[in-house]
Amino acid sequence: MAETRALTTRAADFSAWYNELIARAQLADYSPVRGCMVIRPNGYAIWEEMQRALDQMFKDTGHQNAYFPLFIPQSFLSREAEHVEGFAPETAVVTHGGGKELEEPLVVRPTSETIIYAMYAKWIQSYRDLPLLINQWANVVRWEMRTRLFLRTTEFLWQEGHTAHATEAEAEEETRKMLGVYRTFMEEWMAMPVVTGRKTDSERFAGALRTYSCEAMMQDNKALQAGTSHNLGQNFARAFEVTFQTAAGGLDHVWNTSWGVSTRLVGALIMTHGDDAGLVCPPRLAQYQVVVVPIYKSDEERARVMETCDRLKRELSAARIRVHVDAREGTKPGAKYYEWEGRGVPLRLELGPRDVAAGSVMLARRTGGKKEPLPMEGLVATLESAMERMHTELLEASRARREAHSIRGVTKPQFIEFIEGDGGFAYGGFCGSGDCEAEIKEQTKATIRVLPDEEFRSLVAPTTCMWCGTPSVAEAVWSRAY
Repeated sequence: MAETRALTTRAADFSAWYNELIARAQLADYSPVRGCMVIRPNGYAIWEEMQRALDQMFKDTGHQNAYFPLFIPQSFLSREAEHVEGFAPETAVVTHGGGKELEEPLVVRPTSETIIYAMYAKWIQSYRDLPLLINQWANVVRWEMRTRLFLRTTEFLWQEGHTAHATEAEAEEETRKMLGVYRTFMEEWMAMPVVTGRKTDSERFAGALRTYSCEAMMQDNKALQAGTSHNLGQNFARAFEVTFQTAAGGLDHVWNTSWGVSTRLVGALIMTHGDDAGLVCPPRLAQYQVVVVPIYKSDEERARVMETCDRLKRELSAARIRVHVDAREGTKPGAKYYEWEGRGVPLRLELGPRDVAAGSVMLARRTGGKKEPLPMEGLVATLESAMERMHTELLEASRARREAHSIRGVTKPQFIEFIEGDGGFAYGGFCGSGDCEAEIKEQTKATIRVLPDEEFRSLVAPTTCMWCGTPSVAEAVWSRAY
């Protein structure tokens, strides 16, 4: 039985609300291992829907799945200096196995560039072997000091794409393409709008030439880095001697990319759409898109109602609508309504003897509005339309909320007041100085989320840095972030 105590409201304590919602919806729980989480079936079902959608998108763009070892020789990380410097503080290292000390310690993968490119060196000989487009679904370990369910845990699930190309232009095209795939997924499946763009040098992936990111705004106006795509250049190819014979007969190093999203997306979904009653799950990712609650008082009524429920389930399932009939005995309908609302099910159908006699069913939408009776005739099309409308409304509401908490052409005093207040996305000129960027972070805890792509830039380009007043080299989006 689900707990009935009301959630802490988002306005009162957003962090407490987030943690309580996860417990109430039974999405995840804390593990006996510090910093690790157990993803419960309700949460894992959402991740599975995310996997299915993304996996098909990867395959549609020519990628194949493979799997690489969890353990990486420690010497591999040190071959790319910037990479080892970036990840060394977060690594877990195995020094003993089989009761003996290992000749070389093994790192539990924090990311797989090194082990994958060691294999690419064996597999790639000629330009005819390129491009090599591989994705991996796996777990990784990063020894985090401060953890939060789904958002930042010591072990988490993700996908990591790794590709090899003959030219820098092809690698850059791939990097941008996969950023676009992520954006499409986030908007068309998660109903979560994002701002895309390039990371500054201080924020880019360790060992990359350029990093691009999808940045979403959560309901507390903080930014969440939802997915990244990296042009790795030839850095790892040189470290692992991944070379190929060119069409002209010469020898060159390949150009690599890597890109990934993780179970952090489940946290993003919660914080983008959840309300004070619990989870609100976009229909395309919901474990159950429709839940049917039968209502009856006698065995005779139960038989008639359940017969209709079973028929309804067959019809909806045949239309590929994910449906569940909550036929639990001993639980009152009101308690079932409360539980499914907290779990974020998009549509609830209530079916009693009168509904059966009238050939109708009562519809309740997770996003609110009055209950309404619907005829059984044409119900599939009606429910599909309702889910499409829900998705559109969630996306539009999230985008409107983001724009309401964005400020453009910001000056230094405005920026400080904005960040110290409710916060959000602050757009302003940036001089390109790492020292200036570090000073802003130290004084305000705000970081540059991206140097935005053209479609997200302000109509009037900034001419001076909003912080130091020197000439601007780019517009930047600042925010406090998870």
